[in-house]
Amino acid sequence: MAETRSPGTLDAWHEQLRRGGLELAILLSLTHGARYGLEITRHLEAFTDIVITEGTIYPILARLTRDGLVTGEWRESAVHPRKYYRLTAAGRARLSTMTASWKAFAAKLDRLVAAAEGV
Repeated sequence: MAETRSPGTLDAWHEQLRRGGLELAILLSLTHGARYGLEITRHLEAFTDIVITEGTIYPILARLTRDGLVTGEWRESAVHPRKYYRLTAAGRARLSTMTASWKAFAAKLDRLVAAAEGV
């Protein structure tokens, strides 16, 4: 019998893990300069195989903009205007803190995994 998508399923856990890391992933994708939304999604997919839809990325980018972590700027292109997002000083500071927190948390879990595996 297949698992349903209730809070206790493995699929639900994977989804929560993914959602928890998306803000960090988006901020990391802006580390080396401005990118527009589709460019961010392509970068994430190319480097991590994280697939993120327009319905997910743009609300996150809007929130990051409201929070002052990124700024958006419309630019003309050969196809149509695109909104490019870049990290602000506050965004770089948040990214630094988030990256350190992620590494510390991952290290703790790695220690637990190693202990459970008897390594």
